[in-house]
Amino acid sequence: MTPDAVIAALEGANDLRTADYRLRPVCDADLDDLFVHFGDPRVAEFLDNPPVETRDQAFDIIDWACGVRAAGSGVRWTIRDADDAFLGTCGFHLMNYSHGRRSDIGYDLGPGHWRRGVMAQVLPAMLAFGFGALDLHRIQAMVTPGNERSCRLLVRHGFAREGVLRDFGYWRGRYWDQIQFARLRTDVQGSSDTE
Repeated sequence: MTPDAVIAALEGANDLRTADYRLRPVCDADLDDLFVHFGDPRVAEFLDNPPVETRDQAFDIIDWACGVRAAGSGVRWTIRDADDAFLGTCGFHLMNYSHGRRSDIGYDLGPGHWRRGVMAQVLPAMLAFGFGALDLHRIQAMVTPGNERSCRLLVRHGFAREGVLRDFGYWRGRYWDQIQFARLRTDVQGSSDTE
């Protein structure tokens, strides 16, 4: 895809829906929800940033999300239910078309929504968008060791665990291993979660 085609595809990512949830690009109106969400230490436990403490830090998340979308390198959505209640965020980042048509994905839910099947609907919608509109060949996820729920989710949705990247990231004053998972477009054939 050309850079212009990628940006157009991301602009078309305004309102993805599943049976019960809606994905909408992060925007300024999400400030209060993001402040509460990312301020929760349980949400931030396995993320590469500590819990946010100020609204300015929450606005930095909005600024980042708008920036990656405008640059054609990703999209971050809020996850909302039928009543428009905020449940979490998800999206694509580090998209690369010049060397492999690949992207990383990320997602986070508020603790009140854990183990309720939210990501069982959201992740297939993300995969369908990634392999469809974004024309990706590889979708990968990095998981901090200890985040077993995320590991199980990825495996259930056809991701292969490729290994552990030792001391891959540095945040909160130390190095962290990351478990790498990936799913290829060719792994999708015949899979019901991308239809």
